Amino acid sequence: MDLLPPATEPPPAGGGGGGGGAGRRLRRGVGFRSLKLVSVAMDEPLPAEPVGAAYGRLANGLTYYVRSNPKPRMRAALSLAVKVGSVVEEEDERGVAHIVEHLAFSATARYTNHDIVKFLESIGAEFGACQNALTSSDETIYELLVPVDKPGLLSQAISVLADFSSEVRVSAEDLEKERGAVLEEYRGGRNAAGRMQDSHWALLFEGSKYAERLPIGTEKVIRTVSHETVRQFYQKWYHLSNMAVFAVGDFPDTQAVVEMIKEHFGQKPPASCPPPVIPDFLVPSHIEPRFSCFVESEAAGSAVVISCKLPADRIKTVKDYRDSLVESMFHCALNQRLFKISRRKDPPYFSCSSAADSLVRPVKAYIMTSSCRERGTVEALESMLLEVARVRSHGFSEREISIVRALMMSEIESAYLERDQMQSTSLRDEFLQHFLHEEPVVGIEYEAQLQKTLLPHISSAEVVKFAANFSTTSSCVIKIVEPRAHASLEDLKGVVLKVNTLEQEKAIPPWDEEQVPEEIVGQSPEPGSILDKVEHPVISATEMILSNGMRICYKCTDFLDDQVVFTGFAYGGLSELSEDEYTSCSMGSTIAGEIGIFGYRPSVLMDMLAGKRAEVGTKVGAYMRSFSGDCSPSDLETALQLVYQLFTTKVEPREEEVKIVMQMAEEAIYAQERDPYTAFANRAREINYGNSYFFKPIRISDLKKVNPIRACEYFNNCFKDPSAFTVVIVGNIDPSVSVPLILQYLGGIPKVRDATQPLSRDDLKGLPFKFPETIIREVVRSPMVEAQCFVQLGFPVVLKSRAMMEDIHYVGFLSKLLETKIMQVLRFKYGQIYSVNVGVFLGGNKPSRSGDVRGDISVNFSCDPDMSSKLVDFVLEEISYLQTEGPSEEDVLTILEIEQRAHENGLQENYYWLDRILRSYQSRVYSGDVGSTFEIQDEGRLKVREALTPEAMQLALQRVIPFPCRKQFTVVILMPKSSCWNSLKTLLTWSSGGFSRDAKILAGMAGTIVLAVSLWRYSRSTLRS
Repeated sequence: MDLLPPATEPPPAGGGGGGGGAGRRLRRGVGFRSLKLVSVAMDEPLPAEPVGAAYGRLANGLTYYVRSNPKPRMRAALSLAVKVGSVVEEEDERGVAHIVEHLAFSATARYTNHDIVKFLESIGAEFGACQNALTSSDETIYELLVPVDKPGLLSQAISVLADFSSEVRVSAEDLEKERGAVLEEYRGGRNAAGRMQDSHWALLFEGSKYAERLPIGTEKVIRTVSHETVRQFYQKWYHLSNMAVFAVGDFPDTQAVVEMIKEHFGQKPPASCPPPVIPDFLVPSHIEPRFSCFVESEAAGSAVVISCKLPADRIKTVKDYRDSLVESMFHCALNQRLFKISRRKDPPYFSCSSAADSLVRPVKAYIMTSSCRERGTVEALESMLLEVARVRSHGFSEREISIVRALMMSEIESAYLERDQMQSTSLRDEFLQHFLHEEPVVGIEYEAQLQKTLLPHISSAEVVKFAANFSTTSSCVIKIVEPRAHASLEDLKGVVLKVNTLEQEKAIPPWDEEQVPEEIVGQSPEPGSILDKVEHPVISATEMILSNGMRICYKCTDFLDDQVVFTGFAYGGLSELSEDEYTSCSMGSTIAGEIGIFGYRPSVLMDMLAGKRAEVGTKVGAYMRSFSGDCSPSDLETALQLVYQLFTTKVEPREEEVKIVMQMAEEAIYAQERDPYTAFANRAREINYGNSYFFKPIRISDLKKVNPIRACEYFNNCFKDPSAFTVVIVGNIDPSVSVPLILQYLGGIPKVRDATQPLSRDDLKGLPFKFPETIIREVVRSPMVEAQCFVQLGFPVVLKSRAMMEDIHYVGFLSKLLETKIMQVLRFKYGQIYSVNVGVFLGGNKPSRSGDVRGDISVNFSCDPDMSSKLVDFVLEEISYLQTEGPSEEDVLTILEIEQRAHENGLQENYYWLDRILRSYQSRVYSGDVGSTFEIQDEGRLKVREALTPEAMQLALQRVIPFPCRKQFTVVILMPKSSCWNSLKTLLTWSSGGFSRDAKILAGMAGTIVLAVSLWRYSRSTLRS
């Protein structure tokens, strides 16, 4: 198998269509192929200092990294890293490292009452997205993404990080305000997934301090720790010698940024006495495997986790780097096999994957996780162990290694091609790993040369050696998770003994490889022709009508040299179906996907696409069906071939694939029935959207009625008639190369004989949506292992046709205003929640050209069950205040700034342009000219922005949701099932505000299901705030 794409001659000049990066992209593709190999000795050391950064250390011990990078434009990614995490905490400090991180955003010597958050939001750095922090076992990291297009912004943002380093104010009042938010974060982690992950963490690190130092800490410490204890921890461990500051962004003079860092950090004195040495915490190894059968009644499914601990390695030399490549090839090749096993007849698991992960400073682990059917954990474990043993016994074939080599070469080629377009956050994160874990930063050019030099010479025998690390005698921990106990520890030990015996007796047969076709399209289609072509200079796009009726709009960009994205849509979706057909047809995408929507089984197609970067997927929604793709410009032909196959493949159900889908769907429904949140979500949906079959969850009894033949027939019809589809393509394309491919594979899709007229938006059936006309307050009580509480407030939204264009934009601004203000009240003022989400649903009516738009705005948060009704009142009070008094000028300016910064970032992204052009085609004002529609939408946004005063926002709040808001709303609260007296007390408390309905425990919605339980994630040991 060829490892690199064939050399391509530069296209002729004058491709047209806007942009101008396409020709450069093809020449750079040739450039990668001709990239010189390097002659290196295996013991040659890699650069100790990071390549491309201004790097140094101040006299007080602070390390700094500064790099200029233009993407995104006029933005800087900043960070402060502290080499201290939860593992250094004493018993009475468990959770304090994380509390310090919270308090940093609350108050410092110069800021108070979360003024840091307000300042950063006022310049467009949204809380959560652009200002955040994380605490892990070994480190604490503060992150900012800020604009730098105005004088002083960068300096002020760096000064905030300087405050975090030594001037966090830890007062009793500050701590009390933040304690509730930390408690809610703790409570949020005490769900089924959290309990499973915490249990596995403790088992994995048994005998080490890491086992007892999860970053979230203990509830007792969070509730009772004093501010003096928190301050002592901060003063003890936060020393500049343990820290580094990072600045990567669109600034022309890196030295000027270094001077800013010196200005804000340089005058801080070093510690008066030597700071405490950060100790090393050992993790003991063990020869005998540890076993655990974890029963979790709320589990999302049955699962198996195999973890093998290894000493963390450091990449210092070329040999170390080569070993890391070989290790990556091992996991990649193993994952290819595991996926194929999951697609066999009667597979032992639904999904399975393997990876190496650095868990804590001294230890990494090989981790394999699988999700399987109930009562299937023993079989899944045997299959997982058997496959690793098969690799140890027989290795990988040369074909398997060639596929993996091609995949990795494709990845490094893409990174090399986009080396000048890397996001600043990605570069910042590389420097973070250099500081925290001594990972070398050698620069993408040299790394590409290294991989191109080393990969072709890595043999199967070398890759196989890494299978020894996945041994049950290599500090191995085997854990199964089941909703009900079926397997025992003796069962697990018996499987290990069985597989070890088979391996010792050489009784494991070699891997049986599938035959893989060479070509995706067997016979090239006859190209179509262009019936009409129009240029749209407003959006620098070209539109074509093809001879088969398909409409194509392409826009050439140079945002990313190695990306082309596209979406094709047609009106007509699930809302057109009768109740009798709905369940079967809604499963069509899932069943067809398992069989193979591109003419090949997924396991076969995976090998056919090795070394190519081309992905295509489908979606069938309420009003539309669509296909979407993402590919490299050099693999655009492959992506378009997949679309051609989608339209020309007749998917027919096969018993084994249908059986797998039904098993996964059944397991998912049972899992959702066990999840306390399901009853809450189903009841909220029923109250707000009505009792229609479209919004009802699918039950096991519904699955038994699914007709696979009808499901596949429906899917085939969704992607059959090319004349119904409009396709938008955005990215680094050269029209002289791409248009012939479009004509061959999209234009070559056959016309449908006797095709009915494609549906227009006015022909569609609307969803059966009806928001309640009265106030409804309801508590849904579910059995829970640990108390959880979720709240959803809903308000109906009706946007009148005459003011539609402006009101659509107003809804976006209003949702962000509500989210910001409610966060300020519930978290920053009362300290009672961790986060809040304001969601908007506007799909209640069919998307006609003239009718009103109906939907709802919902406020969602979790909280202490005892505080839920009071917090609901606080939310209603805040919204009422905004409706009657209006927001402040500062509130409006902040929302405008956040929206503008998001818009500016979006203008540099292919997906943003793809979405905006699609929305222009799908707009009610579209009448054939997408450029004019785009202009109208853009003018609508600008018009709203210019008119957005506090008074205008107040009037919009009165117009968009009921005024006053207390006259029509719904509140649904999930509470733990409690005694009769508590239930009666809640009912009496709420009796004056409305009426209560009995909760219905409904089955979970299956929709399009692929059950994937991942019980191990490194993020479990990392908390973001």
